[in-house]
Amino acid sequence: MSTIVNLEKLTIQVRRDILRMVHSVNSGHPGGSLGCAEFLVVIFNKILDLNDGFDMDGKNEDLFFLSNGHISPVFYSVLARKGFFPISELHTFRKLNSRLQGHPTTHEKLPGIRIASGSLGQGISVAIGSALSKKLNNDDKLVYVLVGDGELQEGQNWEAIMFASAKNIDNLILCVDLNGKQIDGSTSDVLPMGNLKIKFEAFGWKVIEIENGNNLELIIEKLILAKKETKNSLPICLLLKTEMGNGVDFMMNTHEWHGIAPNDEQLEIALSQNPETLGDY
Repeated sequence: MSTIVNLEKLTIQVRRDILRMVHSVNSGHPGGSLGCAEFLVVIFNKILDLNDGFDMDGKNEDLFFLSNGHISPVFYSVLARKGFFPISELHTFRKLNSRLQGHPTTHEKLPGIRIASGSLGQGISVAIGSALSKKLNNDDKLVYVLVGDGELQEGQNWEAIMFASAKNIDNLILCVDLNGKQIDGSTSDVLPMGNLKIKFEAFGWKVIEIENGNNLELIIEKLILAKKETKNSLPICLLLKTEMGNGVDFMMNTHEWHGIAPNDEQLEIALSQNPETLGDY
């Protein structure tokens, strides 16, 4: 599942999974999930160097952490379609006793989930700890973490960002979902963060920008570039400019679909814009 055509088909199917999952329980976060579908499809099917099977130690393999855990629908879909657990389990999203809770947790022992996330602002710190562990164990694999731009409004992130450059954590690639929206509106209205590229560079990071973070070929190109820039004394920041709700016209260009599910009619419209490609669960 690595050609562009196959990745496109998988991305469309992941969108369908997201929409159907949140609709089935009238709960969840479709907007950010849709916006990150291309990125997560690429990183799990083209970029990460993974071992066969899953264990929590993650030795001698790349690690991925999702900090903005509310976009769990896209994470679960990509993991299931990569073979971490049965695709049919997507039916259980956000239901009682399900391993697929609204925010990923670890006590359900769901393969692919390494940290509980959704309490925003903690993912970078966890990723740094894992990257340091790999260095101490002479493990040359990389650590990736995805964060939302809104969660960068929290101070703990900037302590971690400062620490990573000061300690030369150069086996770390931090990816920022830069969609400019959060639950209460645009990030520029809620709490402007200024120019993140300049800020990360001022904190001693190497910054790579993806102007269209919903373009599969561009995501692949920039992630490969980011990998080449690791092990060079600097942590890497990838600024991924995405569109919240991407692929569903009435969910795009607004923050309103951050955390609400489509009704029956809206679901049918959204699915019609994303025709089935690999089979629904």
